[in-house]
Amino acid sequence: MTDYDAVVLAGGAARRLGGADKPGLSVGGRTLLDRVLGACADAGDTVVVGPRRPTARPVRWAREQPPGGGPLAALAAGLKGTEAALTLVLSADLPFLRADTVRALLAALADAGEGTDGVLLADPDGRDQPLVAAYRGEALRRELALLAAEHGSLAGLPLRLLTAELALGRLPHPTASFDCDTWEDVATARARIRDDGGVLEEWINAAKAELGIELDVDTAALLDLARDAAHGVARPAAPLTTFLVGYAAALRGGGEEAVAAATREAVALARRWADEAADGGKAAAEGPHAPEESE
Repeated sequence: MTDYDAVVLAGGAARRLGGADKPGLSVGGRTLLDRVLGACADAGDTVVVGPRRPTARPVRWAREQPPGGGPLAALAAGLKGTEAALTLVLSADLPFLRADTVRALLAALADAGEGTDGVLLADPDGRDQPLVAAYRGEALRRELALLAAEHGSLAGLPLRLLTAELALGRLPHPTASFDCDTWEDVATARARIRDDGGVLEEWINAAKAELGIELDVDTAALLDLARDAAHGVARPAAPLTTFLVGYAAALRGGGEEAVAAATREAVALARRWADEAADGGKAAAEGPHAPEESE
């Protein structure tokens, strides 16, 4: 994994949302800001530029000068708290951004070589998304300093003045750059999160964040266990068995292997139970321990 720092821009007036605290809006049980922070959880340093808010993981805070001075002023403020060669720059309203997309951006920039200053996400219409991008920190600092010297201040300057001076690559993605600028966007995001195709993953991620769990869970194995327990024993056995697996894993010290081992043992038990039920007691009567007839 490429080392990087992250700068998340969480300011702005959110005028199209009536001045609501956009990064604090909930989508799928988590705030938009926490969803973005989850996607870049392995950053070395994460600086959030904007008013302080509760967050699910620790971050560093910064404010642009003057407050509300726009994206370039906010980016400059955030960069002061970073040192890594690569900087991930994100807006705080990206409900569908995932860690794998972040890794893909960073990998594309690392593979592009020193002649490329950054890699931007491109939306389905081919539009550049400079606030869903990985940059070389040195290039950002250089161009921001030149713009500040030329205009006297970065406040109010459009982001395109920065990106026009950088050598940039593009990474297409169908959903990761979807942002929530209006209440209609928020409603769309909330509906998509609950779509049957991804609702289970969304719920698990939200539950892990709420409970402070970083463990990667083998959901397929646990679902198989729940199915075996429900079908082979009784329907209420499914949630109770998965609870007992988690409890047993915790007693063994936690971690992925503890969960996997407890799951395997419970699956074996559920299958034995089901096999006995299928035999209808016949195996017990005719098994290897039944007495042999005398000659």
